[in-house]
Amino acid sequence: MNQIATPKPKPLARAAKGRKPQYFADPATDKLLSMVLALTQELSVARDRIDTLERLLDRAGVLSAQTVDDYLPTAEEAAARSAVRAGMLRRVFRAAEKEAQDLERHGAGAAASAPEMADMGIVDILS
Repeated sequence: MNQIATPKPKPLARAAKGRKPQYFADPATDKLLSMVLALTQELSVARDRIDTLERLLDRAGVLSAQTVDDYLPTAEEAAARSAVRAGMLRRVFRAAEKEAQDLERHGAGAAASAPEMADMGIVDILS
């Protein structure tokens, strides 16, 4: 049979262009909502993948839930997990980080009034 070639979809932009709509009177509330939604998305995907893996492993008789609970990662595995966690935190805190960067670009006075990521304990996690 003849197959019709379908064009490869263009990759989505990493960040939306233009201004974001503001839903609440306080822009900080919008940023918090954005972070919560990003975190919810991350958690939903993770839970789906974990559920799939646990079901497949159980069906195959590979291991029990207790084996998963008792697992201790190696140093290399822990480092890889840390890198993945840092990426997730960057995505979750993107809105607050962007605001801090914007304030830094507009002068030291404005930047001084921005909440420091270190004050929130985020810098140590991301670095």
